[in-house]
Amino acid sequence: MNLNLKFANRQQDFFVTLNQRVNTYFKTNKIERTGNTEMVIKTVFMLSLYFVPYALLIGGITTNLWVMLALCVVMGLGMAGIGLSIMHDANHGSYSNKSWVNNLLGLTLNVVGGHALNWKVQHNVLHHTYTNIHDVDEDISPRGVLRMAPESKWIPMHKYQHYYAWFFYGLMTLVWVFVKDFVRLIKYQRDGLIKKQKTTAVREWLFMLTTKAIYFTYIFVVPMQVLNLSFGQVLIGFLVMHYIAGFILAIIFQPAHVVEGTEYPLPDENGNLENNWAIHQLHTTTNFGHREKLFSWYVGGLNYQVEHHLFPNICHVHYRAIAGIVEQTATEFGLPYKSKPTFLQAIVAHARQLKWLGHRPDLRPATVAQAA
Repeated sequence: MNLNLKFANRQQDFFVTLNQRVNTYFKTNKIERTGNTEMVIKTVFMLSLYFVPYALLIGGITTNLWVMLALCVVMGLGMAGIGLSIMHDANHGSYSNKSWVNNLLGLTLNVVGGHALNWKVQHNVLHHTYTNIHDVDEDISPRGVLRMAPESKWIPMHKYQHYYAWFFYGLMTLVWVFVKDFVRLIKYQRDGLIKKQKTTAVREWLFMLTTKAIYFTYIFVVPMQVLNLSFGQVLIGFLVMHYIAGFILAIIFQPAHVVEGTEYPLPDENGNLENNWAIHQLHTTTNFGHREKLFSWYVGGLNYQVEHHLFPNICHVHYRAIAGIVEQTATEFGLPYKSKPTFLQAIVAHARQLKWLGHRPDLRPATVAQAA
C-alpha cells in the first residue's frame, strides 16, 4: 500500500471559493456545522430501533419464534441506522463540537460488534483521502469474489458478479465482526497506521477484544440463558439481524463510488495524481435520490456523498442545505457534479458497473464512465 501519493497542487480556486461560500452559509444563518436537535432526535430513534426490540426479546414479551425473528429484523434496521446516522458522523468528528461526545458515540460501532479505530483508519484515512484509487482505498481494493476496480485481479466468476454480489452484500457486517476487524488491526499495526491515530496496538487489541466479548455476551449468552433458547435459534436471529444491516449498508455505500460514470484515477510512476484532492472527490463520487427525503433521513444523508466527501467534518443534517452551493460552484468551474435522480437509478447504475467490471480485462468494452 502506497500512502505517499501526492495530489496536484493546482486548481485550488474551486475549493477555496466553495469553502468561502459554505462558511458564509453557516455564518449568515448563525448555525453550527455540527449536529442539532434533529440529530439528537434521530440518535434516540436509531438507538431505540435497535435496543427496544432487544429489550422486548429479553423481557420475554413473546414466545412465538416468528415474532422473535421479526424483532431481529427490526434490530437489523436499527443496527444499520446506528451505523449510517450516529457512528458515521461521530467518528468523522462532525456529530458534535465536543470531542468527548464524538468519541463516545463513535463507540456505538463497538456496541454492535465492530471496532471504531479500524473504521476510522479504513474510512476516514484511506477511503476519504484516496477515494477509488486501486490498492489504497480498501473499499474497492481486491475483494476476492467481488471486483470493484479495473486494476483488480480478474477471475472467471467475476463475469457473474452483477448477479451474486447482492447476496454477499448481506454478509458485510458479519465479515467485519468475525474476520475483518482482526485482519485489519494486524495490518494497520504493521503499516504504522495505528500509531498515527495516537493510540497503541496493545490498547486497541485489549479494547477490541473486551468490547467484542461484551457484544457476544449480550447477543448470544443472555438470550440463551434468559429465554432458554438453543444456540441454533439464537444464531438464526443473529444472522438475520446482521444480514439485514449488512445489505442496507452495502447498497447505500456502493452506488456512491462503484457506479457507471465514476472514475478510478491512477498516480503516475512518481506517485503524482492528476487533480487536487477536492476535484478528485468530484470525479470519483456520485450522489443519488435528492428528492427522497424520508430515505435520506434514514441513511444519514449519505445519498449526498459529494457533499460528505468534500466536507466530512460537517454533520449530515446540513448536506441538503449546502448541496445547491456545491453543485453551483462545481458548475461555475466546469467541474462534474455527479448525481442519479433516484436511489433505484443509482442501484441500476451500480449493477451495470459491476457487470462492466466483471468482463475479462482484455475483452472489456469501453468503460461505463466513458459511455455515460
